Amino acid sequence: MVKIGHSVFALPFAVASAALAMRAEGGWSTRTALWIVFCAVMARTAAMAQNRLVDAPLDAANPRTAARALPAGRVTRRFVLALVLGSAALFVLGAAQLNRLCLALSPVVLLVLLSYPYAKRFTALCHLWLGLSLGLSPVGAWIAVRGAFEGMGTPLLLGAAVTLWSAGFDLIYACQDEAHDRRAGLFSAAARWGVEGALRLSAALHVLCVVLLALVYLTNPEVKWLYGTGLAAAGALLLYEHRIVSARDLGRVNVAFFTLNGIVSLVLGGFAAADAFL
Repeated sequence: MVKIGHSVFALPFAVASAALAMRAEGGWSTRTALWIVFCAVMARTAAMAQNRLVDAPLDAANPRTAARALPAGRVTRRFVLALVLGSAALFVLGAAQLNRLCLALSPVVLLVLLSYPYAKRFTALCHLWLGLSLGLSPVGAWIAVRGAFEGMGTPLLLGAAVTLWSAGFDLIYACQDEAHDRRAGLFSAAARWGVEGALRLSAALHVLCVVLLALVYLTNPEVKWLYGTGLAAAGALLLYEHRIVSARDLGRVNVAFFTLNGIVSLVLGGFAAADAFL
């Protein structure tokens, strides 16, 4: 029901941001890195379980999602609620192991993550809400290392880029449900502007994402060629993603959404983390 592997979308950026912050602090901390990974996975688990719980009636009415565990009756609502609450509690516990500021901000993060499933019920900006949920990861990782709002230019640029990137690939994924969303009265971009409009918006967001990632390179003199290499590869992958999906052919949406974006995250996040210790 909850794919832990989907943490790959945000986790590499959190690790990359943490690595950059640790370089500024003067060295690597395995303890801090492990708690950041723990918090990222717990936050992702709580968010996905909450999404499944809130969307269960909608999933049951949608042929594409009716076989998911909750609408199909393979798990109970009580179990999923316990998973949400347990993961959220562990996230707060992990934040407390990092520093006081992380602990103080943890309820704000959970508010953003756990309120996301309701967004598509009243705004077509729901895709950006999801993007923000992932975009908080590099910002949170930076604060986890430094324990203060200091030198936030780089993590804020990374966070904004992740927000736009995530919203862009969510727009592609949501195109599969255009007809269902209109019947259900949901405010997805595809339901409001059609598949073609949603795909154009996705492409625009991904262009802006690459611009912001380039600004990280241009405004941070400590970022070196490895980051630039990762950025070039990620840009090429995003271009390919938009070439294999069109309003006339959504048959490769899963490749575009899951496979390519997972690779984008691993490549860019991995190269950025390696760059921090070159």
